[in-house]
Order: sequence, then structure tokens, then C-alpha cells
Amino acid sequence: MGKSLEVQKAEAEKEVRQLENQQKILLNRIRKEERNARNHRLIVHGAIMEGVFPFTASMEGEAIKAFLIALSRLPGAEEMAAKMLKIGATE
Repeated sequence: MGKSLEVQKAEAEKEVRQLENQQKILLNRIRKEERNARNHRLIVHGAIMEGVFPFTASMEGEAIKAFLIALSRLPGAEEMAAKMLKIGATE
């Protein structure tokens, strides 16, 4: 009459462990791809920043932050950012 219930239970538990390991592997792969995408985006944005404002290449992080904050406070900056976001959303 087929396998005993204990054998079936052990096989099911083994399969569960295998599926959990597969899930961990897939989650790790997703996290790695997300990290890679973020790193790429940061590199591209940094390259654009240095291309538009070459002097920022020699600036420390806090100085760049202060520079960008100052730019964001210029008249019309908020409207320009909203416009650029709208244009980016349509591409």
C-alpha cells in the first residue's frame, strides 16, 4: 500500500526546505540586482553632475549637498523640478 505517512512527511519536509532555499537564493538575487541598479544610477547621476558642474569633482559630499540645496532654493527651482519630473514621467 504505498509509502508510510512518516516517509511522506519526511519527503514533504525536505521539499519545503529546498523551496525555502530556492526562495532565499531568489531574494538574494533580487537584492543584488536592486543594489546594482542603484549603484549604476548613482554613478550616472554623479557623472552628469560633474559634467554640468565640473568643479563639483573636487568637492566633498557635504559641500555638494550645500551647493544643491542652494540651487534648489533659487527662484523658479521648484517649478523647474516639477516640470522635469513631468517630462521624465512621459518618456
